[in-house]
Amino acid sequence: MKNFFAHFKGDLLGGITAGIVALPLALAFGVSSGLGPSAGLYGAIFISFFAALFGGTNTQISGPTAPMTAVSMVIIAGIVAIYDGSVAKALPVILAVFLLAGLMQIVLGVLGIGKYIRYIPYPVVSGFMTAIGVIIIVTQILPSLGYYPKEDTDYVEPFKPQAEALILENILEDEAEEGILVLEDFEETISRADEITMEAINEEAKTLAAKEASGVLGALNLIPRALNNINYLELILALVTIAIIYGFKRITKVVPSTLVALLLVSGVAYGFGLDYRTIEQIPEGFPMPNMEIFTGFKVSSITPYFFTALTLALLGAIDSLLTSIVADNMTKTKHKPNKELIGQGIGNSIAAVFGGIPGAGATIRTVVNINSGGKTKLSGMIAGLLLLMILLAMGPIASQIPAAVLAGILITVGISVMDYKGLKAIPSLPKDMHLGPIRLSSEVIVMIVVLVLSTFWNLVYAVGIGLVIASLMFMKKIGDLTAKRSDVKSLAVEKAWADERNFPERLKEEVFIKHIKGPLFFGTTSDFQQLSQQIPETAKVVIIRLGRMQYMDQSGLYAMEDTLLELRKKKIIPALVNVLDQPRYMMERIDIIPDLVPESLIFDTFKDCLNWILEHEKQIHELPVPIESELVSE
Repeated sequence: MKNFFAHFKGDLLGGITAGIVALPLALAFGVSSGLGPSAGLYGAIFISFFAALFGGTNTQISGPTAPMTAVSMVIIAGIVAIYDGSVAKALPVILAVFLLAGLMQIVLGVLGIGKYIRYIPYPVVSGFMTAIGVIIIVTQILPSLGYYPKEDTDYVEPFKPQAEALILENILEDEAEEGILVLEDFEETISRADEITMEAINEEAKTLAAKEASGVLGALNLIPRALNNINYLELILALVTIAIIYGFKRITKVVPSTLVALLLVSGVAYGFGLDYRTIEQIPEGFPMPNMEIFTGFKVSSITPYFFTALTLALLGAIDSLLTSIVADNMTKTKHKPNKELIGQGIGNSIAAVFGGIPGAGATIRTVVNINSGGKTKLSGMIAGLLLLMILLAMGPIASQIPAAVLAGILITVGISVMDYKGLKAIPSLPKDMHLGPIRLSSEVIVMIVVLVLSTFWNLVYAVGIGLVIASLMFMKKIGDLTAKRSDVKSLAVEKAWADERNFPERLKEEVFIKHIKGPLFFGTTSDFQQLSQQIPETAKVVIIRLGRMQYMDQSGLYAMEDTLLELRKKKIIPALVNVLDQPRYMMERIDIIPDLVPESLIFDTFKDCLNWILEHEKQIHELPVPIESELVSE
């Protein structure tokens, strides 16, 4: 306990500073997610406290982050759409998915997966981060202009017929579940249909309109309409917020410019009684757990989102561990990756139970904490407690924050989260691929594929596809490099090794030597399989030297089997020299040894093989003979 408070002064200042920085971002990420500012604040409180308490990085400050919020936003929108646009109905399922993601992070830590996160290819991370920035910027354009599709009656009107049909469809589904739907008698259906009000139709139409306007494509389609319906007060508030965030940094970085913008613009708007749009009401009092996650739990509701939760867990792991590396570099310490994953998982799990959005280690907040004197886990816990105190003391006041201010903050977050380092490197990356006459960089292709698919389609699938493409390209590249180094080439260009220079000239038309100078695996098998076609008709024996072939995979094993079978058909004797342990083990598993190459034709050295050939020179001249002859079986 004494060590826990050994750096209390520094931890107190670091935690308070980090908590202040986290406040506007937590509110903004909550609004962006679709669950409201309170969800962002709850996430920041519980993740910051418990991830610090149980995590493996002493100075890490955790909470909602841009990547985690972007993925959460997609998950929330999808689940809400299934529940007819009702966030209240969808909330237990949404939080259950977030809880599942947190539990998965704990499992990843327990299984020791933390040390493997660093193998995620940089182009995938770069494309994903840039896409996150684009998504945040584009989706915040409409609120910055003061345009909300649900409130545009002209835009909502065309959705009313579809809304009415959907309401009727829901009535029929409800009757079917209740067992009262009878084809011969629709009295109950007609009775319930008569109760449908224009207000209900309007609400359903607004939900459908909001769904159509969601995401990057929805926002882009509505920008022309928004420009014709600009609310100039909202636009001014957003632009002033952005200007203060960037301008105040030039004056000083001691005070977070985001907080200055939030307080200044909100204070002026409220103080002058401007007619602006406020954020959603933040509930007063201590956050309470949402027990519907457990009381209304159904496996069938969660099953479709298993891989979505896993993606969220992995993203949080990557996000957190990258921040841990930054913290290590600044503090000259070393974090515990698996313990950090367990801490993040506990934080996300508890946050989900209390209605918070998921998060991860936040780089900027962690850097602020370290620069302000934070040295131990206490700093992260203090940051969480500070946010809780702000919630309890200032919840009603925070509810007066203009929505346009948070939109402006999010636009600056989107701009900052984009990977400019990766984008700037595009022209200079080596063009290692050919698409017809065009030369391209494989890493640029992966980055652009992830960027485009994440922005316009699906974040979860984009990362998976990016990983697959990156892995395939990597395997091809390594295969090509290893094949080149392995020197698996035609017999025509084989060069004699030192111990082969005195090979008898009289035997060179009948005995051929093949060198393999590296692994025989999927990247080199195509060249090796040409061996039997390269051997002239005069050949009687082929010596395959394997002393430098340390490894053989399943593809290489079957390529070896096919080649030896071809040699058998041509009545050519194969001899193996210096077979190493792993390749021999593989060949013995499928009986290449001894069925295709008997022990008598496996030699420890080339000299032993040459002596055997000289001893049987007369019989070799008289070949072809069946492989099963006395010559081979000796």
